[in-house]
Amino acid sequence: MIDHARDLASVQDATDRLLTAAAKLDDSAVTQPSRLPGWTRGHVLAHLARNADALVNVLEGRPMYASAEARDADIERDAPRPLDVHLADVRETAARFQETGAAPADWSRTVALRNGVTDAAARVPFRRWVEVELHHVDLGTGYELEDVPAEFAERETAFLAERFTGNPDVPATRLTDGTRAWTTGRAAEAPEVTVTGTLPDLLGWLAGRRDGSSLTVTDGPLPVLPPL
Repeated sequence: MIDHARDLASVQDATDRLLTAAAKLDDSAVTQPSRLPGWTRGHVLAHLARNADALVNVLEGRPMYASAEARDADIERDAPRPLDVHLADVRETAARFQETGAAPADWSRTVALRNGVTDAAARVPFRRWVEVELHHVDLGTGYELEDVPAEFAERETAFLAERFTGNPDVPATRLTDGTRAWTTGRAAEAPEVTVTGTLPDLLGWLAGRRDGSSLTVTDGPLPVLPPL
């Protein structure tokens, strides 16, 4: 069972860590490339703020974004801002998300996200946790997938494995870190390939943050995953 209140607390902890790290940057560093192709650190920080607003919209029954074009335009507009403006925006929008999450609500209800995706309202705090943890890594300030909380790494690996489950373009795959195992890909009586590696490396590959070169693959090549 999803504990949305516990996840909200984890989001706050993750946000505090990100803000502490980002506060050590300066205006010049904000304009430098992040680890995401085509995005500066300013783009990442702008996206985090706008995503918090978007998830408040989701929880309050409004469209997540006015449109894909509006989402992208807002990020481009906000990316060049000075560091102190970014930090204030991330902090204030994160507080609004926490306030909305603390309000009495039916957490079993279904909510609408982007591109026709729906989910239980109770999973929205975890989705925000994903945004904060992965984009903290994307900032390139020294925070790595090895540094994310173990609970987060295991849950996000399971979530992403589930996301690709049933995809006919992904071979039936067994993922394992030597202790735990997950399955993903198209339906089959048995896995077609097995991918083995550390939990951070498995998560990085599933999340599109690592190329999988550190993983060991048996019975075939490393599967090609569709974009998230």
